[in-house]
Amino acid sequence: MIKYIYQVVKYFTSITLVTLLFSCGNDIKEVQDFLAEKNMPIGVAYDVHLIHTDSGRVKTKLVTPLVNDFGNRTEHPYQEFPEGLEVTSYDINGDSVTLMGNYAKTYTKTKISEVKGDVVVINHKDKSRLYTDQLFWDQNTHYVYTEKAFRFYRKLDTLKGSGFESKEDLTKVITYNQGGVVYVKENNIIESDTLK
Repeated sequence: MIKYIYQVVKYFTSITLVTLLFSCGNDIKEVQDFLAEKNMPIGVAYDVHLIHTDSGRVKTKLVTPLVNDFGNRTEHPYQEFPEGLEVTSYDINGDSVTLMGNYAKTYTKTKISEVKGDVVVINHKDKSRLYTDQLFWDQNTHYVYTEKAFRFYRKLDTLKGSGFESKEDLTKVITYNQGGVVYVKENNIIESDTLK
C-alpha cells in the first residue's frame, strides 16, 4: 500500500512539473514590454569594470558599482548609473581625462549623457579641473556643457560662474557669468589659448 501511494505521488509530481515547464511560454518581446510598462530595467550589472580597446589600445575605462539597462524603451532607451560612475578616456598619446559623478544617465540613441551630483572632470595632462553639480556630455561631438554653477581650475587660472562649455578634454573653454582670476600678459593677450 505504501509503495502504491509513493508511485501515485511520484506520478502526480511528474505531471505537475511537466505542466509547469511547458506553461512558461512568454517570448522575449512580451517580457521586455512588461518590464518597460513596470519601469523595470531589462538588465542589471554590479561592480562593472569595463575597458574599451581599439586595435589593442585602451580608449576608455568605465567603473561603476551599478548599472541599469533600460534598452527596452522604444523612444528613448538609456542606461542608468544610480550609484555613480567614473569614466577615463585616453587619447592616442596616452593622455587621459576622467569624468566622475554620483549619478548618470546615458541615452543610447543620441549618445548624450547627463551626470549629476559632485561632478568632476580632470584633464590629467594639463592638470585642469572642472567642478559642477550637473554636466551634459555629448559623446558624438566630444563636448561637455552645463548651465549650473561651476568652478574651473587651470595651472594659473581660477574661474567661477554659471554656464560652461568646452571640449571633453577641457580645452576650447567658453564660460558665462564668470568671475575669478585669469593671468594675462602685459599686452592683454590671454596667456592660454584655451580660454575664450
